Amino acid sequence: MTTLASVNDVSLALGGETLFDGLSLQVHQGDHIGLVGPNGSGKSSLFRLLAGDIEPDGGTVKTLPGVHVGFLPQEIAAFPNERVLPFVFDSVPSRTELREQLERREARLAELGHACKRQEDELVAVASEIAELHEQIAALDARFSEHEDKRNLHGLGCAQSDHRRPLGELSGGWKMRAVLASLLFQKPGLLLLDEPTNHLDMPSVAWFSKFLSSYDQALFLVSHDREFLNEQVNRVVSFEPEGVRTFRGNYEKYLSQREDERQLLENRAKNLEKEREHLEQFVRRFRAKASKAAQVQSRVRQLEKMDSVELHRAARQVRFSFPATDRGARTPMRVDDLCKSFGEHVVFDRVTLAVDRGERIAIVGPNGAGKTTLLKILAGEIEATGGGVHLPGRSNVRYFAQHHAEALRLDRTVLQEVSYASDGTSIERVRAVLGALLFGDRSVDKLVSVLSGGERARVALAKILVRPGNVLLMDEPTNHLDLQTSEALTEALATYDGTLLFVSHNRAFIRRLATKLWVVHDGGVESYPGTLDDYLWSCQERDVVPATATAIKPVAQKRSRQARKEQRRKEAEVRAKQNQGVKPLEKRVGELEQIIASLERQISEHNEALSDPEVYDDAERRDTLLREVQEAQAELDRCFAQWTASHEKLELLRAEIEAAS
Repeated sequence: MTTLASVNDVSLALGGETLFDGLSLQVHQGDHIGLVGPNGSGKSSLFRLLAGDIEPDGGTVKTLPGVHVGFLPQEIAAFPNERVLPFVFDSVPSRTELREQLERREARLAELGHACKRQEDELVAVASEIAELHEQIAALDARFSEHEDKRNLHGLGCAQSDHRRPLGELSGGWKMRAVLASLLFQKPGLLLLDEPTNHLDMPSVAWFSKFLSSYDQALFLVSHDREFLNEQVNRVVSFEPEGVRTFRGNYEKYLSQREDERQLLENRAKNLEKEREHLEQFVRRFRAKASKAAQVQSRVRQLEKMDSVELHRAARQVRFSFPATDRGARTPMRVDDLCKSFGEHVVFDRVTLAVDRGERIAIVGPNGAGKTTLLKILAGEIEATGGGVHLPGRSNVRYFAQHHAEALRLDRTVLQEVSYASDGTSIERVRAVLGALLFGDRSVDKLVSVLSGGERARVALAKILVRPGNVLLMDEPTNHLDLQTSEALTEALATYDGTLLFVSHNRAFIRRLATKLWVVHDGGVESYPGTLDDYLWSCQERDVVPATATAIKPVAQKRSRQARKEQRRKEAEVRAKQNQGVKPLEKRVGELEQIIASLERQISEHNEALSDPEVYDDAERRDTLLREVQEAQAELDRCFAQWTASHEKLELLRAEIEAAS
């Protein structure tokens, strides 16, 4: 088994806190490793060590020569001001360098074209180098094609209209998607992903999960999404109280093995304790009898040699619950004819919503559809362009923002930050909440600025817990939380007696909590009639946006049998018309895929021919091949644009048929 990377007896301290002391582990070819442990245990620091971003205080970190390491951190401070598609395409190691070398050699060849005969040897050498560079570029283009680049961007939800947009124009989440797309395109031998789903919507997560399931290189993954982790990993590296441990299998298998270990150690400890009691009892009973002296001494020696069993030290557990809330109105929130636009971009157009007391509503849909905007309007963070949000006087709304760290005061201590949000809550209650979230007497006096991302997420949770209100709006609440804290939050919210509306891409979180799905898309909000799995299926693994539907009605209207019959007849007619359009689109998509494959072969063959020095020296042949390559590339771009549009129409039509069924 090939070892791609090894961490050997590594020690590391950051901020005066020791993270690793004598850490050793290996990453092998084909490993898909899940890295688990509480926030602050060193997961991100281990990734930075493997990526070469930081050096250990002691020990060594080695990577097999030639193995490319790709690292996606949770946050990136700076991005190049490049356009999306070229940024991803040129991210392949050595592509830019090869092009620059080719430009320099071609410039030198042009100079030598006007030189005297004594420089003919150099001219031949430069031409040979150019042919070699063309061959390397052709091989690189064959392995990393623009067609695949576009497929990855499409899978991660990037529209074709955004391919030429500068990264500087994009939001932080979309920039992170572009970086993720570049890493997937590079196919690194060791891929390090630190919470990669934080900036993805659910359809993109589904596509991404499918991509990684077939990824044949080594993978190291940190994720708060239990289902995603289970789908991807075949090995778990865990930061436990007794040290770093390795387990075979996925996350569920790790939990099972960990529990088996605990029970085995406890049983062994009980058996040893019983044996110790029997020996000690014999010694006490016969110590004074000379006839038993030899036997007593034998048992004393046995006691001295007896092993002890060190049980697993229990990790500190996040445990919290929401206090009882004021019952509030039967309809704690209502929206009438909501409209919201940003300039000419219409996000919502006359949406009407109603929320019943005690509902737990998961708001889903593609990124950019308006999920966060909807929550911000409901929370009063931004104003609607038209319509309004109506809250009865007994509705106390609290909002947990997606980018919670931006709302924290970095110059305050943990205790100060939560106390300021407590609105008169006693300091004892504030300390109790912080203690439940693992902020002890010393850590409550830490400045927010020195906390990790996960610790800041817990501070933001504490601000909600001390005064939760009876209507809770949460935008991606599990982002930046470790798995244990994420699941503790899930269990606490399951017992919350108020009304909950939340945005999340975490499937286990939604399945555990949601009593209803709202799907945001195309300027409206649809009350989805099926389950989460039905919704994911309708999205066809991220390729389409669910079908347009009318806005949610505040009260379900009773319809007569005749009306229902008429509705079914109309739906059947719609499905029949839609089915008629499927086959031509399927045929067109298939034709375009054949043309694209043919053009890619032609470009590859021409590039290979151009790498032959004899062909390249034949000016007429060379110019013809170069012209044909340019024409084929232009045709490939047109065909791919047509394929994307046709494929999206086809999947949208399929989703509409599915929704109407």
